[in-house]
Amino acid sequence: MLPRTVLMSSFFFLLAFVTCTLVPMTPTSPDENTTEFIRARCGGTRYPDLCYTSLSGYAAAVQHSPLKLARVATNVTLARLRALCSHVSALRRASGAGHVAAALRDCAEELGDAADHVGRTATELRELESVEEPEVAWRVSSAQTWMSAALTYEGTCSDGFRNVGSGGTSSVEADVCRRVGKVKKYTSNALALVNGLVDGR
Repeated sequence: MLPRTVLMSSFFFLLAFVTCTLVPMTPTSPDENTTEFIRARCGGTRYPDLCYTSLSGYAAAVQHSPLKLARVATNVTLARLRALCSHVSALRRASGAGHVAAALRDCAEELGDAADHVGRTATELRELESVEEPEVAWRVSSAQTWMSAALTYEGTCSDGFRNVGSGGTSSVEADVCRRVGKVKKYTSNALALVNGLVDGR
């Protein structure tokens, strides 16, 4: 049998070896790198905090691609817009007649047009994955145009409540304008990320 001191020395050597082999070097993981990439790109938007919180969860899909990030931002915006369209349409159906009902009807139409334009932006960005270089600038320009138009339609929806003649801000008006204001921030951020594609994909 080996002496006790030899056994103890062997034990501590083995323990040290196992400990060193199990403790990682704690390198920055790809996910951390990607989320920092998203944070940096969001820094160029008007609402960087909202941009980061709404897009960082898609880091695995984005990787380090400005184009994929712009596509994700566009799709997130489109989902928000469609949900808002449904909400405003429901309010319109429940509002009956009058100036507020008319404003809700117009707003629903404007938001529908905005959603259509954001959808067109998504199509342009999807096509960018496979087009040749001469076509890239044209498709990016088209995407910028569609997204800019969507932002305008959203603003028109809010403006439509200014002259409803209700003698004050109604709860419906306040609710819709607040929700539209939030969607406009998503749209603005998506537009900024699309604009960032001008220098390349």
